[in-house]
Amino acid sequence: MSVRHLTAALALVAAGPALAQAPQPAQRPVPTDYSTPTHWICLPGRKDVCSTPLATTPLTAAGYGPSAPSPVAANPPVDCFYVYPTVSRDPGMNSDLSVSDNEERYAVQSQFARFSGVCRPFAPAYRQMTLGAVAAVAAGTDVKPYAMIAYADVAAAFRTYLQRYNQGRPFVLVGHSQGSLMLQYLIVHEIEGRPVQKQLLLALIPGFNVYVPQGRRMGGTFRSVPLCGRPGETGCVVAYSSFREKNEPPAGAMFGTTDQPGMTVGCVNPASPGSTDWQRLSSDWYARAGNPVPGGPISWSSTGTPPTPWLSTSGLVSGRCVQQGGRGFLSIRTNSRPGEKWTDHVGGEVGALGFFLPGWGMHLNDVNFAQGDLVRLVASVTPRSGTASRPTR
Repeated sequence: MSVRHLTAALALVAAGPALAQAPQPAQRPVPTDYSTPTHWICLPGRKDVCSTPLATTPLTAAGYGPSAPSPVAANPPVDCFYVYPTVSRDPGMNSDLSVSDNEERYAVQSQFARFSGVCRPFAPAYRQMTLGAVAAVAAGTDVKPYAMIAYADVAAAFRTYLQRYNQGRPFVLVGHSQGSLMLQYLIVHEIEGRPVQKQLLLALIPGFNVYVPQGRRMGGTFRSVPLCGRPGETGCVVAYSSFREKNEPPAGAMFGTTDQPGMTVGCVNPASPGSTDWQRLSSDWYARAGNPVPGGPISWSSTGTPPTPWLSTSGLVSGRCVQQGGRGFLSIRTNSRPGEKWTDHVGGEVGALGFFLPGWGMHLNDVNFAQGDLVRLVASVTPRSGTASRPTR
């Protein structure tokens, strides 16, 4: 598991600059036909990983609370379109569309299934950049064609969603890591400046840099879609990369910093957009994960083993957006005090072979640190909530 995550991170390095800087190829990749339901991991109205409640136990400073299944809304007024991060170990440079090995399903379950409590879930399978990209880039291979194959699928899935399923409904984009990068490209090429932009409620795209001029919310990665600047704002982006407190991104880090003059990496606190203060986060954790953690394996509670695979916490960790010149990141700290019955440390660093990658922060848990807050943000801006407001530039 740890080696897989290390190579997944390195594959993302290869894919990121190639896709962000790639010109349109002379011969466009043939996209997947998303009118076929089997090419979707999640669709509304059927039994799949998004419609299956997750057995979850709340964990507080006093110990475990009563377990309950995660909610699945019967008729939510908003749609969510999700693109998962780098997970594929398929041979070659692009994955196939089979999800029988369950890596893609686990990513959807961990990062997206809970959004079914507030929106209709749409999660396409796509031919993402695989771990094999690492060796190819090291050998000097041009990966732009393979990045464009992945993006061609995401764009085709989104167009099919609009044509077959949307019917004028507001929607939210959700992604992480390579998925967030694909959604950045989707916003630039399929949403900005088009009528469909009016339907975009939020883009929740942590785990990949969104660039903005220092002191501004828009004008770098996106022309007309700003970073969210206050709770309840719509038509905007929530982006951040997580780093442990006192372990901020070093120079040259992949996430959380840029050397472009006058630019910075945007950070929006998912618990309170626009805030630069510490905010207590609402988190969801897979308690049986085997990833290496600084300080050793997590003992979630002194009262015993977690009674369910999934745990939820409110305030175990806090996050604060930090902007320092070209740096922009979400600083993460744990709030456990002596005598309390929940853990005093959590993970998220990319680790393998006895060390942690210093420039990747707590990348593996970008979504889970604040998943409850991200779901709440969607609920707060739905048409039924009456709180949504369009952004001011």
